[in-house]
Amino acid sequence: MRPISSRATLCLLALALLSCGKPSIQEEQAGSADFMRQVQGEVDFFKERVVVGYVEDIGHAILRHSPPQPFEYHFYVVNDEDINAFAGPAGHIFIHTGTILKARNLSELAGVIAHEIGHVVERHIAENVPRRRAAGAVHSLAVLTAGILGGGYAANWMDLGGGLAAMAVLNNFGREAEREADGFAVDALVNSGIDPSGLVSFFELLSRESEGGAPGFLSSHPAPLERIDTTRQQIADLGPLPGLRTTDGGKLEIIQRRIRLLTRR
Repeated sequence: MRPISSRATLCLLALALLSCGKPSIQEEQAGSADFMRQVQGEVDFFKERVVVGYVEDIGHAILRHSPPQPFEYHFYVVNDEDINAFAGPAGHIFIHTGTILKARNLSELAGVIAHEIGHVVERHIAENVPRRRAAGAVHSLAVLTAGILGGGYAANWMDLGGGLAAMAVLNNFGREAEREADGFAVDALVNSGIDPSGLVSFFELLSRESEGGAPGFLSSHPAPLERIDTTRQQIADLGPLPGLRTTDGGKLEIIQRRIRLLTRR
């Protein structure tokens, strides 16, 4: 059999690349390990156990009152003063220390965490993989070639250009995806006994303060007035919601003081 030329091989890889659809749940799980290896080499994780445990407790409380999930979720705190949060494939959720410090109560911080969980639940992360592959096919070919030679699906996540670059790509959502994540967050927070109005008030706070330049969270998760109004209306449509928590008895304030003490902010 005549060997296939390098150019022909690349053409076949290009067709395979562009024909790939949204990864399956199994493929997303397989790719997440390599994704995390990249991120761990680039991100300054805030590993203080009490702070991380606080974020984990909020995240897992939300998940306990959400529909069954195919992923095992992991929550991380990133040592970064920028107000930001990201979701990675297969349930990896990242919250910046700047976001924790900016939140004025449990409702606001839980709203951000629930919103990020919503992106994973709605498979928005996976949906962005084929879009990125199609947009960056030339770059992806070289990586995909190496992936095929090395074997395994995981290389498809690695064509995104590194951990932080991959997070920026995978968290570039459109309006519909943002509305779906907000909708999930509202329902999940109510089911968890947390007032969902913090989701709206936090976005309003960031919008008011972003006239000189949007913080990272609004750059990757745009919050136009239409979206804020839609979420507020969804909450209003639920009717009276007595007994929902806005605060957690001062725990957030303790965590914020702990972060400031350890980071000198």
